[in-house]
Amino acid sequence: MRIRIIFSKTDPMRFTSHLDLHRSWERTFRRAGLPLAYSQGFNPRPRINLASALPLGFTSQYEVADVWLEESLSIDSIVRATNIAVPPGLEISNIDEVDSSAPSLQSQLNSAEYTITFIEDIPNLLSQINGLLDAISLPRERRGKAYDLRPLLEQIQLIPDDSNGHSRLAVHLAAREGATGRPEEIILAMGGRPESVRIHRTRLIFL
Repeated sequence: MRIRIIFSKTDPMRFTSHLDLHRSWERTFRRAGLPLAYSQGFNPRPRINLASALPLGFTSQYEVADVWLEESLSIDSIVRATNIAVPPGLEISNIDEVDSSAPSLQSQLNSAEYTITFIEDIPNLLSQINGLLDAISLPRERRGKAYDLRPLLEQIQLIPDDSNGHSRLAVHLAAREGATGRPEEIILAMGGRPESVRIHRTRLIFL
């Protein structure tokens, strides 16, 4: 049985790595007494697939995980058990069964939306945004490889300030295999410091 979980990763889990998040889900299912399925081979691992790694320090209101179970159970019983066992910082909004032969989440992911909150002001923020949108290319480098950020930036706009008066952006970035835009690179391209912002993923968009 393959189930799909929609969940939020909130402040208590903000500094939990992708690998540790995977382990948190494994522990949740064990505590819930649900029969996780494992991969075959010399080193079996629980069959848990997360749609997209969320970088350390980010929060999110829309993460997606597929989990395989050894036997079929009612969705109601799975929801009850996981809601009791899930740790602080993970909030489940929906669980449904999906076809076991459906494509992987990663292969279907198309783009992602983020809210960026500036703890430190960036001078001429609107001009910086227009500069990004008007640019023909935005050369960047990641792990020693050059790439162009501009085709990965689908939309960026100012949204109302938060309750503390901090400026905020809504950013829509490509998230395809081999073509993923990173919000921290947007901040760097604007002359800001990634450590001086809060980044919250609001949506994952699938094909």
